[in-house]
Amino acid sequence: MLNQKSTETSAQDFYAWAASKQTRIEQVLEKVLPCANLAPEKLHSAMRYSALGGGKRVRALLCYAAAELCKTDFLIADAAASAVELIHAYSLVHDDMPCMDDDDLRRGKPSCHKQYDDATALLVGDALQSLAFEVLSQPNLTTIFVQQVGMLHLLAQASGSAGMAGGQAIDLAAVGKPLTQAELETMHQLKTGALIQASVLLGAISGTEAQITAVRTYAAKVGLAFQVIDDILDVEADTSTLGKTAGKDADSNKPTYVTLLGLAQAKLLAQQLYNDAIAALIPFGASAERLRELAGFITQRSF
Repeated sequence: MLNQKSTETSAQDFYAWAASKQTRIEQVLEKVLPCANLAPEKLHSAMRYSALGGGKRVRALLCYAAAELCKTDFLIADAAASAVELIHAYSLVHDDMPCMDDDDLRRGKPSCHKQYDDATALLVGDALQSLAFEVLSQPNLTTIFVQQVGMLHLLAQASGSAGMAGGQAIDLAAVGKPLTQAELETMHQLKTGALIQASVLLGAISGTEAQITAVRTYAAKVGLAFQVIDDILDVEADTSTLGKTAGKDADSNKPTYVTLLGLAQAKLLAQQLYNDAIAALIPFGASAERLRELAGFITQRSF
């Protein structure tokens, strides 16, 4: 009974922490995004529509948790968390467009190109991406300029052809084609994993070499687990639960971990990736508890 109460208290504590950080990142994004009544009004309105008021903010939570572990300044953590969320929002806007995955629903509401139009959605993605680097390069963020340049380099690499954009290109080219597990893993390490890993490493920017090495391993495992769970949810969850069109990957004949391995084996893979992520945090003891909890949050999602 005591263990059950302890577990319940721990879960309540985590969800309270997550809620506070979700509120915080929403407030930070509110400030950095242009006002909707500032010209060009339609573009700015669409940027706010796409970046605010939705999602679990997993990337921001990972950034904040790593920052707490590595004692990164909270203003740097805010900038890093908002930058990764802006990059993520831009990727979703472009991903939903007819020339990409052609999805009409995102986070339970019409996709940006459906709410506005294709041209506006294209510009929204461009502008959100630029804003992410504007936030991270602000002059008064830190006096350690080598660190700041390193953060910019990290985010740029995670977003470009060696990261998220490259993964999306591989994904589009793979429709209807069989992939090996290694090829599928490479695709998702770029498309999903690179930005998740960057989220953790940006938060850990003030950490020691040993801390950064460990959280890099953790982030790689968690990033891949995130995609495996996404593939599982695409099969098991419904549209209202997901906030996006369920079964879209299967309908589009896309290679997924479920189509490659089967549902049961995909779930076993997600569990193994979770175990590997947790193992990477062993040296930190209780100080890495938030990162451990986030690994569980990611791999046990049912939303």
